[in-house]
Amino acid sequence: MADNIKIIAVNRKARYDYVVDERYEAGVELFGTEVKSFRDGRISFPDSWAEVVNGEVWVHSLVVAENPFSSIFNHDPEREKRLLLHGDEIKRIHRKVEEKGYTLIPLSFYFKKGRVKIEIGLCKGKKAVDKRAGIRERDVNRDMEREFKGRWT
Repeated sequence: MADNIKIIAVNRKARYDYVVDERYEAGVELFGTEVKSFRDGRISFPDSWAEVVNGEVWVHSLVVAENPFSSIFNHDPEREKRLLLHGDEIKRIHRKVEEKGYTLIPLSFYFKKGRVKIEIGLCKGKKAVDKRAGIRERDVNRDMEREFKGRWT
């Protein structure tokens, strides 16, 4: 990612549970107090997902904690947030999500030029066998790295 990007949060569980086919960068429609909570990193999204409704993409189960220093006009923490994408991207995503097995998962949240962005992925679920193979491969790579590091020092 570029130098002017500040990462807020990354969904590591999504990369473990899903195979990411395509990635999209989208803006997020937020209220002022929500932006303050994003700046503080007070978000939770382990089970969040997105869907296309009436030509708009909405994120569900994204919890943005209330700002403790705000007034009585605070936001609803569990409100669905609309994602800002181009029309052709939304159409392409909608066609893919209609296929069996594909879903939209938030992969990461970050600030880009002062604006909150979300990276969503068009994902397909992994089976337990695939997860075990991924763990095995990661362990083998880790052992190889240790061997190389031990030889050169």
